[in-house]
Amino acid sequence: MTEPINSADTSAPSECAYCGKPPILCICDEVTAIENRIALLVLQHPQEQDKTLGSARLAAHMLTNAAFKIGLSWPSLAKAAGAPADPKRWAILHLGSIQASDFPAGRDIAVFDANGKAVADQAAALADIEGVMIFDGTWSQAKTLWWRNAWVLKAKRIALKPAAPSLYGNLRKEPRKEGLSSMEAAGMVLARLEGRPEIETSLRQTFGEMLARYRAAKKAGLV
Repeated sequence: MTEPINSADTSAPSECAYCGKPPILCICDEVTAIENRIALLVLQHPQEQDKTLGSARLAAHMLTNAAFKIGLSWPSLAKAAGAPADPKRWAILHLGSIQASDFPAGRDIAVFDANGKAVADQAAALADIEGVMIFDGTWSQAKTLWWRNAWVLKAKRIALKPAAPSLYGNLRKEPRKEGLSSMEAAGMVLARLEGRPEIETSLRQTFGEMLARYRAAKKAGLV
């Protein structure tokens, strides 16, 4: 289980040291740690610290091989991850202008080149990935993180084609119908890369429980 991240920013007793949420929304005591082989690194834009609906910190907390950082730029992937890391062996979750029709037949996860074209040998491109990065923030915030960290350009670009919409529903408007929360995206990409569907199932279920707690608190006028 990950240690509290940026504890200086979440030291107030009214917020959980792990997920950053108030007690009424925190479900950290109910989650079970998932041992993931492929590392997850979530880089969150400083203005995206949503303490009610955000899922990135909780996703990192649920995974044993994960890191969560808040900031705008880091000198290298290794500095961001806090451990030796070769960006060429990592992937960045990137949607951009990629459409469902751009995916190779039968694939809901694929690697794309800088021009947005699916690479020819998908199996080989996906096989040697050691870690996945996710930018947590709005589309404009994600773009800022992208351009302020030039080393990201060395990483593989992965896109997802989810079969179902995000569990956010009407709680948060996504710019595109296939948009997922950071937690849902992390679960899907790790499940596909490791061949372990239970990772996606667990993260998605926990995300649903978090949203259910939020909806109940909102109905009671507590949030």
